[in-house]
Amino acid sequence: MFHWTYKRLILLASALLFVCIASADPVTLPDNSTTAPLQNAVHGSWRSTAHKARDPYRHPVDTLQFFGIEPGMTVIELAPGDGWYTEILAPFLHAHGHLIEASAPTGAAKIKADSAQYGRIEKVIPFAPPDQVNLGAANSADMVLTFRNTHDWLNNSPATLAAVFKAAFDVLKTGGVFGVTEHRAKPFADAVESAKALHRIPEDYLITLALKTGFRLADVSEINANPKDPEDINVHRLPPNLAGPDNEHARMKAIGESDRMTLRFVKP
Repeated sequence: MFHWTYKRLILLASALLFVCIASADPVTLPDNSTTAPLQNAVHGSWRSTAHKARDPYRHPVDTLQFFGIEPGMTVIELAPGDGWYTEILAPFLHAHGHLIEASAPTGAAKIKADSAQYGRIEKVIPFAPPDQVNLGAANSADMVLTFRNTHDWLNNSPATLAAVFKAAFDVLKTGGVFGVTEHRAKPFADAVESAKALHRIPEDYLITLALKTGFRLADVSEINANPKDPEDINVHRLPPNLAGPDNEHARMKAIGESDRMTLRFVKP
């Protein structure tokens, strides 16, 4: 499979680029001790039927375990949108951890207004790149997560996306994880044009940016890959949006949600 070969090449390139830090502490790989609490959160009654219908495409338990989430962590979720992942993260981290939502003013207002759904969030911080990108005190978070957002920041400008990556790096503790999922463009496509026209980014672009920021590439997963996706159509034509003409909906449903990269970066 192409993406598997591509993954191995990227990991090899990352290892060569960062051979100088080979003596750093090894990455702690996730285990399955989190399976039951994550599944409880995913199956929670507070999640809507519409949100649960996306689970087979987004693999939330496997994705969060790949990132290495643990119940006692301080986790920052960037730009939570309508709270698809927030509904899972908040109850999972409620007892021992801390969930911080980095949200634009409209999203923050929604979170504060719905205390029944989002009441387990420790706090909401303003986050509206490029004007507001500070994520908190340096070295204060265990994990920063972003789901299908990076193309929006690149659409603003490459500098905006770079500022978000730098903010994530700064707020993380040593050994902290930056977890990224994003709609995947064809390899080595023009990132700016792909983000603008298709809402996709080539995997190599995000990895290169993360390495330049100072992150180490810990692993690449195909958890959210979709080989049926041709990677050359606007993601909003695919489920769940189906924004294209009615006569293509059946074909788009047969493809499913977009092909997505899932990347785990670590702050050395």
